[in-house]
Amino acid sequence: MTNMKNDLLLFFDRPREPCFLQKGENSIFQLPDEYYPKRYEKLSGMISNRFGKGVKRVIPVRKIALPNLEIPMELPYNAQFSLFIPRHREIAGKLIDIFLNMRNVDDLISICSYCQLRINPYMFNYCLTVALLHRPDTKGLSIPTLTQTFPDKFIDPKVFNRMRSEASVITTGKRMPVVIPRNLTASDEEPEQRLAYFREDIGINLHHWHWHLVYPPESANREIVAKDRRGELLYYMHQQIIARYNIERFCNDLPRVAPFGANLRETIKEAYFPKLNSVVSSRTWQPRFENSVMRDLDRPLERIKLDLSEMETWRDRILQAIDSNSILLPNGTQMPLDEEKGIDILGDLMEASILTPNRAFYGDFHNMGHTVMSYIHDPDHRYLELFGVMGDPSTTMRDPLFYRWHGFIDDVFVLYKNKLPPYGNDKLDFPGIRVSSVSVEGKAGKNTFGTQWEQSTVELGRGMDFFPRGSVLATFTHLQHDEFDYVLEVDNSSGKKAMGTVRIFLAPITDEKGNKLAFNDQRKLMIELDKFSQDLAPGKNTIRRASIESSVTIPYERTFMDQNKRPGDPGTKEAAEFDFCGCGWPHHMLLPKGTQQGYPMILFVMVSNWADDAVIQDLVGTCKDAASYCGIRDRKYPDKRPMGFPFDRPVPAAVQTVNDFLRPNMAITDCKIRFTDAVRVRGAK
Repeated sequence: MTNMKNDLLLFFDRPREPCFLQKGENSIFQLPDEYYPKRYEKLSGMISNRFGKGVKRVIPVRKIALPNLEIPMELPYNAQFSLFIPRHREIAGKLIDIFLNMRNVDDLISICSYCQLRINPYMFNYCLTVALLHRPDTKGLSIPTLTQTFPDKFIDPKVFNRMRSEASVITTGKRMPVVIPRNLTASDEEPEQRLAYFREDIGINLHHWHWHLVYPPESANREIVAKDRRGELLYYMHQQIIARYNIERFCNDLPRVAPFGANLRETIKEAYFPKLNSVVSSRTWQPRFENSVMRDLDRPLERIKLDLSEMETWRDRILQAIDSNSILLPNGTQMPLDEEKGIDILGDLMEASILTPNRAFYGDFHNMGHTVMSYIHDPDHRYLELFGVMGDPSTTMRDPLFYRWHGFIDDVFVLYKNKLPPYGNDKLDFPGIRVSSVSVEGKAGKNTFGTQWEQSTVELGRGMDFFPRGSVLATFTHLQHDEFDYVLEVDNSSGKKAMGTVRIFLAPITDEKGNKLAFNDQRKLMIELDKFSQDLAPGKNTIRRASIESSVTIPYERTFMDQNKRPGDPGTKEAAEFDFCGCGWPHHMLLPKGTQQGYPMILFVMVSNWADDAVIQDLVGTCKDAASYCGIRDRKYPDKRPMGFPFDRPVPAAVQTVNDFLRPNMAITDCKIRFTDAVRVRGAK
């Protein structure tokens, strides 16, 4: 069974090449004659003989009764695929269900062999990945990341030419890495280019892609969509992205992002030129020019006909639901937006999926916003162009407009949060527990975080379709920090052992103009760094926690699926955990960049009562180290409190500073992030 399961991974090798060509370590699928496309039907014997010569392993593919593939084959083979386009979601949902409903791995290999020759490669990759993540008999497979299968979504096409040259010179053995240049999309004349290291970071874009794999929007198998607190997680994960982005802007002398969405007809001043090519469509990802304006969409090929007035209606209906604290259901009754479930319902309303209550009435605001923006260069298909980077979850975070759009989406969620009462002492205090001090210790010095550039190397050979075969290495530069420890002093005067949840956040002290932030603004810029449970003995407790243990991030090896660091054998619980844990904020982006002078921040620590936080469940063998943004596989979200607690609600008018907010079980310390403009090589001694 293990070998059969691993055979599924061969469909990720050079995904644009037919599966009857050699894959992996010299393996080949032996297809039934009926599986070959019509253009190859009469040549099937010759093809099998030609490409089967010298292979180490032949994988016989069993002929099965094929399901109806009419809908999955609607999307043209060489088209772009987008989860934001409603019809594409429906088509993908059908293919996911087909893969999920195969009786066993043998049948799954059979249907994949047939589909791989006919189905759009981007959609095939997405649907198979979702199915492998959610089928009980394929957990533990080492699913490649999108950088390995479709590196064209992340890398300047000029780099591929240099890779071909390297491969032609060094045909076997170890090849030299090809360097991916930094800051390739604009010159320093463009102020937004100062944030390119964040927006175009490969790990950040992989995180956004992987999150949408773990939380697919469509499937007849409702359980893979209806994950615990999915809507709230959509809100919180994106809220944290916007908070992080705004702090990065402060560090680069740029103002907070200006939300876009209150006026959909407003001129969009930011341009973006992605410098990417699509290998599937053989087209360039189109730019957005300065001062573009959204217009009605009429795209017959994608079955999209949308007036902006429809989006305005959807937006206004969502705002009305928040104003009335209830959602109108199809049967005319009202669903309350209460304190416990309201944000989760709103999240499901905002991102249209099979969970959306009354989708016909509330529409598809978030997704269609992405779609309209992605077609801003060709809204009526006049020039036969495909969508831009805003239309793909794996590329959308590259565009400055993503942050403006999600800034507005977050503002809508905040309208709901602002209607909730402030937290009282019964929610904030932990009687008998006092945090007497918090500090940071690391290479950069006490209460100082050190950041710099780091150069890392990734293997891209799996996605390269040129000869000769072999390793294809690329070196890229990204932000990195020196690892550090949090040191907490906690007094437990209750006279008995207690259990607490330690919550660690970081926030700026001043705004973009250097003015001290009012706490009601500062709390919205609190970025979560870590959260963990902690035993507290009576008396004094010293808690030391390493930054690498963050509940928000995953290490480099899992972001890029470095198989040399993969624990356990294929099919084991350890291996399954490693693969699901591909969802998580990249650890190298845990901290903002800071400045060379040292950007001033406050570190906030709270110890809340674990008895009020705990979700009692078995977590043995589960991925939980990046649970803050991704949840836990097949489990409930591991914290009863609202996501972002204690900063997700407004505070009383009397609370003007963070010191006014503090309770005995909380503490802050001033710190700074000092950036060194130097490049270190990953793994160098």
